[in-house]
Amino acid sequence: MTVLAIISIGPGVTVQDLGRPGHIGSGLSRGGAADTLAVAEGAALLRQPVDLAVLEMSGFGGTFTASGPLRIALTGAPMRAAIDGVPVAWNASHLLPAGAVLSIGAVEAGVYGYLSVGGGIDTPPILGARAAHLAAGIGAPLQARQTLPIGPDHGGSTGMGLSVANRFSGGTARIIASLQTGIFPAREVLRFTETTFHRDARANRQGVRLMPEGQGFGLARGQTILSEVITAGDIQIPGDGAPYVLLPEAQTTGGYPRIGTVIPPDLPLLAQTPAGAALRFVFVTLDQALDMHRQDLLARKALASKCQPRLRDPAQIADLLSYQLISGMITGSEDT
Repeated sequence: MTVLAIISIGPGVTVQDLGRPGHIGSGLSRGGAADTLAVAEGAALLRQPVDLAVLEMSGFGGTFTASGPLRIALTGAPMRAAIDGVPVAWNASHLLPAGAVLSIGAVEAGVYGYLSVGGGIDTPPILGARAAHLAAGIGAPLQARQTLPIGPDHGGSTGMGLSVANRFSGGTARIIASLQTGIFPAREVLRFTETTFHRDARANRQGVRLMPEGQGFGLARGQTILSEVITAGDIQIPGDGAPYVLLPEAQTTGGYPRIGTVIPPDLPLLAQTPAGAALRFVFVTLDQALDMHRQDLLARKALASKCQPRLRDPAQIADLLSYQLISGMITGSEDT
């Protein structure tokens, strides 16, 4: 069995997959990768199922080596990466030779970078998933000198690239009305959509805090409601009036009013917005949101067809002389 050995590692690297659906009634949110689109992109680059476990790197990666040759893909928030000191491209798949050192540095944009491997990270599943859920005490951030088992890889090409839209510097997220949108005054709801927010430095896998330009938001008759089920994407308004957008490890119930809910296709944008970046919100109808969700699912299924072979810089091909660049013979007297 091939293993991935951790030589050094950043403080926020965890094993993630698509999470654990179906446990909200027991008080456990789904969890899983903060940017599920990046997981789908890595799976497409490696031509493998999207539910295999990956490494999620929050802000910084680490250095790794494998006991055998390993196909890898780098997706999500771009980070500077190299194999044995030779830079490698992001949003692309590569071959990591046995014993070679993969180094992944600090994030250059966004928040969460992802390392996918051929065969997936094959740690023991807990409640049907391999994802660490830090808020629930399932799993923990990875440490140096750990080794991670790799599942069977059915093989495939590397050297593939994928063009992705920028979701790593803020933007506009689409939201639908929540159960409490109607209890906010109409002028406050309108002002919410006209306000530019900036992501606060206080954020984790449970959610991100947004600082509004101007005064905060609230209810004239108080900020608490009866506690009820909440989910990723909900936009809570706590007592200080600064919205808090819930992410995969959010609690399962809450008593703060929700002014809206980010639709699933835009959750990667929220998760990847770095501190200080601007965000705005626009309401869509439920029917529009459902259609957008269907289109997003179809686009994810089509990702593999969007992957293309990358053109490599000859100066960065360590074994260039082993390639047959010219074939056939000439005498020098051929017609030109």
